[in-house]
Amino acid sequence: MTDDHKTDKINFDWKRVFFILLGLGFFFFIYFSPPWKDAVDPLGKAFSLSKEGKASIALFMLAGTWWVFEVIPIGLTSIAIGVFQALFAIRSAKDAFRDFMDPSVMFIFGSIVVGLAFTKTGLTRRLAYKMLEIVGERTGMILLGSCLITGGLSLFMAHTAAAATVFPILMSIYALYGEEDKPTRFGKALFIGMAYSAGAGSVISMLGSARAPAAAGMFKEFTGGEVGFFELAKYMFPVGMIMVLLVWVVLMIFLKPEKKTIAGLKEQVKRLSSELGPLRREEKFVILCVIGVVITMSLQSFVPAFKVLDRAAIMLVSTLLFFIFGVLTIEELEGIPWNIILLFSGAMSIGFCLWQTGGAQWIAIKWLALFKEAHWAVFVLSIAFFVLLMTNFIMNVAAIAISLPVALVTASYLHVAPEVVLYASLVTAGMPFLLLIGAAPNAIAYASGQFTGGEFFKYGIVPSIILMIILAVALFTIWPLLGMPILTR
Repeated sequence: MTDDHKTDKINFDWKRVFFILLGLGFFFFIYFSPPWKDAVDPLGKAFSLSKEGKASIALFMLAGTWWVFEVIPIGLTSIAIGVFQALFAIRSAKDAFRDFMDPSVMFIFGSIVVGLAFTKTGLTRRLAYKMLEIVGERTGMILLGSCLITGGLSLFMAHTAAAATVFPILMSIYALYGEEDKPTRFGKALFIGMAYSAGAGSVISMLGSARAPAAAGMFKEFTGGEVGFFELAKYMFPVGMIMVLLVWVVLMIFLKPEKKTIAGLKEQVKRLSSELGPLRREEKFVILCVIGVVITMSLQSFVPAFKVLDRAAIMLVSTLLFFIFGVLTIEELEGIPWNIILLFSGAMSIGFCLWQTGGAQWIAIKWLALFKEAHWAVFVLSIAFFVLLMTNFIMNVAAIAISLPVALVTASYLHVAPEVVLYASLVTAGMPFLLLIGAAPNAIAYASGQFTGGEFFKYGIVPSIILMIILAVALFTIWPLLGMPILTR
């Protein structure tokens, strides 16, 4: 046997082949299995699972396996989602691939372009140096500062935009760590912490994401009750802020930085900051554009005339302005991480597929029916846990939309106040800590190259468990103390 043949044999990746076949095995086993039994809701209404709905669950399993173990580039797994829908008649090719250009995907594209503008003009370095001047040389404090800043920004802007704004700043900070682009525990903690904190901060405010306004609208339709801007913040602030701090604690335990301090960082930052000089015209222009976008999106919660404006369109106005006024050029456009864009495109496609074929609704009813006779707290936590799992695979708005109607019916049967169901769902919908496709900040953090999809899943297990514990504490102590009705009798 020649040396070349020996090398080929040694380099053959059996693990990769195994997980490719495992994903395909899940798909074909479910796809060709006999029809599944109807799901029955608490009122006795039966929901049958169509052939397409069962196929969507099969595709859901394939995509999840391939994404977690990264058997092929994550963007190509997303393309496979569209291809399988078309080849196996789960949905039409037009529907499957139209989701790849959903406004949410374009919002992420616009957010990434904002990050590119910050980097190109030098704003990222300027902001990174200012942050380091405040938090100092200790890596633990740098990590805490990044978590607090990301979570804080998510109170006032969409968590995607917050992550896109902070990402290039953290890239500049990591460059000073002295390990070039090599993955390190500090690098993993820095960017995973950014993704988790963006989610935790976004649950607090109506401005943090589309999920809270959408869920408030559904809640009003189903119950007639109103969810106010400040009412949401009152109940969600303790949970969100506790989670931001606990994320930092968890990362410091499981991803403790290799270095306690970055030696000489203070002097280095001072020197680099002085070299930047005063704000240049391009930097001021980028700041004004971003402030304009944030203010416009913020006013959507208060000014009726602004509610008709699509968030993606507002975000893309800044993209157009950056290219019209020469802040960015074709080179920056070609440097966009399309793998990340495709990742989120595929997430949208599988989400709509599960929703439109009825697969997700069938799963929700089957799951919640298991707890219709349970203690009220177990029931509420089961809803939250279901949303937590689903929001790692599909849009968080969709996860709430498929579970909330069934959950509210069951809640009245168990004498649970509908507000509890809503807020518990919103808590977990905002914090998908397991899969990259769960939220745009997860995908943005992945672009750092510091961790794999499998590592993200592994490090997300403990924060997910902690989230459920904190939610249980809120149910029994925090929310009742703040005046939330828990039971109707």
